[in-house]
Amino acid sequence: MQSSLTKSEVIAVIKKFDEGWKNKDLKMVDSVLSPGYIYFTQSGGVFSRSNLVQTAGSPEYTLDTVERMEYFVELYENTAVVSTRWQGKGRYKGTYFNEDQRCSLTIIKTADIVKIFSEHCTPIRPTRLFH
Repeated sequence: MQSSLTKSEVIAVIKKFDEGWKNKDLKMVDSVLSPGYIYFTQSGGVFSRSNLVQTAGSPEYTLDTVERMEYFVELYENTAVVSTRWQGKGRYKGTYFNEDQRCSLTIIKTADIVKIFSEHCTPIRPTRLFH
């Protein structure tokens, strides 16, 4: 019988994901993503699992600084919806970025293996219109 997903497992898989990005370790990034992983872009698009893994190891993507904080984990059986704050500075395809984002991740546990199922990040704006 499968054990329920825990908050510590959720945070551990996200930290491993971030460590893979920071160290440009494609195998580590790949290891924490579910086969059906999908990233919803800030511009309303969809980024596939294979594109994300390729970008993580690409020389065109570099991180100078990166930090994830403000974890809020909502658990339901073998699924978690997680809100985090992600801040990073670097370059992508020659363009400098300085991001401060709220990220929503869906984490799943199947056969006692924890994986990231989806992610969507939205820039945090200093002036809020609605909430």
